[in-house]
Amino acid sequence: MSLLATSLIHAASCGQNAVVGNANACSDIAQIDSGDTAWQLTAATFVGLMSIPALAVLYAGLVPKKWVVNTLMMAFAGFSGVLVVWVLWGYKMGFGVPVGSGTANTWPASGWKYNGNFFHNFFGNLVGHPQTSLRGSSQISPAQLFANGGATVPLKFSTTALFYFQFVFAAITPLLFLGSVLGRIKFKVWVLFVPLWSTFVYSVNAMLIWGGGYWGHEGALDFSGGYVIHLAAGTSGFVAAWMIGPRLARDRARFVPHNLPLVSIGAGILWLGWNGFNGGDPYFASANAATAVVNTNLATAGALLTWMLWDMFVKPGKPTFLGAVNGMIVGLVAITPAAGYVNGAGALLIGAIASSIVWLAWTYIQPLTLKRVDDAMGVVFTHGLAGLCGGLLVGILADPAVVLYASSGTSKTGLTPISFTGWYYGNRHQFFIQLFAALTIIVWDAIVTFIILTVLKFVFKGLRMPDEELEIGDLAIHDEEAYPADEGYTRVGELVGASVGAATQSPPGAPPEPASAPGWAGDAR
Repeated sequence: MSLLATSLIHAASCGQNAVVGNANACSDIAQIDSGDTAWQLTAATFVGLMSIPALAVLYAGLVPKKWVVNTLMMAFAGFSGVLVVWVLWGYKMGFGVPVGSGTANTWPASGWKYNGNFFHNFFGNLVGHPQTSLRGSSQISPAQLFANGGATVPLKFSTTALFYFQFVFAAITPLLFLGSVLGRIKFKVWVLFVPLWSTFVYSVNAMLIWGGGYWGHEGALDFSGGYVIHLAAGTSGFVAAWMIGPRLARDRARFVPHNLPLVSIGAGILWLGWNGFNGGDPYFASANAATAVVNTNLATAGALLTWMLWDMFVKPGKPTFLGAVNGMIVGLVAITPAAGYVNGAGALLIGAIASSIVWLAWTYIQPLTLKRVDDAMGVVFTHGLAGLCGGLLVGILADPAVVLYASSGTSKTGLTPISFTGWYYGNRHQFFIQLFAALTIIVWDAIVTFIILTVLKFVFKGLRMPDEELEIGDLAIHDEEAYPADEGYTRVGELVGASVGAATQSPPGAPPEPASAPGWAGDAR
């Protein structure tokens, strides 16, 4: 993914026949490769499952019983809201023509417009023209990505496959920082905040690094979203938690997970779903896809074990399942920007280093930050800090021997292999590109998140639910609860005799009549 944001003018499945100018000129369906298409759609489905049900049930298991329905509802509503935004305007804002480089759906013949003026280069290539992705011709045509540099890597699947793959990445991001605001954000605020955030924050992040924007042009590496997704989620979640305010004092004092087996189900799906998250980003069913999958699992296992060892030998002095889940998430997040750029040793190092840094922050810094900012699930640490660690470490550990694509140009053989080099292998410049790209994401996301929530606070007269609703939880907000009490439920037919009078009662000594059908009937709460 990052390669296509740093080194291409455009990538199209028709090779040289797809020239700059008409995005729909390439429509030879014979160029679609069934293997690449099948893998891309499978990988996208894996990533979708990471949102629903994985994150939904993971967070639902971590919250007290009274917040389960609200958590599930916000996850499903957020996922749906992003899809509508993505198809109407978001996709082209992240992966279309930059506003400063051409008109909507018209690619400049000279490529992206860059000169010696930083402000022109940055803001002119900040975001794409908002355009719908509903046209039938664009849906069936082979996929195209446009960025800078001049090399072409053909994509062998349709635009709809690429669109959906990018959608599930866009959808999971607000669901990640849902963990920062659980247990108090108004549902109406959430339903509007997610589309607005996806439009003005996520689309900009995607263009800046993946879609040919400024940091893509400068060579920033983010294989699958350590910055675009996880650093963004951690930053925006922290700002949102600060602006919305804390949970009830009682909930903060004892916000105990109500169902660890449910947490394990969500965590397991999340881990294996990450094979599609990172394995789908070379855009081919290729050797690099397999490398990314193996590196993902190596880093995750290393991070989980590292966190467990810190728990056992430092604090709290014993292994905990929640600690292991935290370590798992940190490993998955940290390897995300690096999965297709580093070797196996680099993957293990990234997992162990990131897990150690986040464990130290979680153990010694989080108790201090919670006094001022109630980040309920610690998203700023497990996603924000972990994503930052991974993004910086790829600037050190990117191995030029790990080939992302076999060749550059319009042919896949016989040309220069494409790979990237980190500081350890002689390119210290890469580390500083990674650093400044991260600072850009942090500053932009924090400011725009603040602005969006300020507007919504005015519109809805506050972002936080009233204390009366917070005391009750799901029943007050949705008129539903995950675990309704059994009181008031009776066996079908059990009270028939008592309700119709003596004429229908059984004679003394006779056995009771069986119910007409087994089952349960209860009140209609």
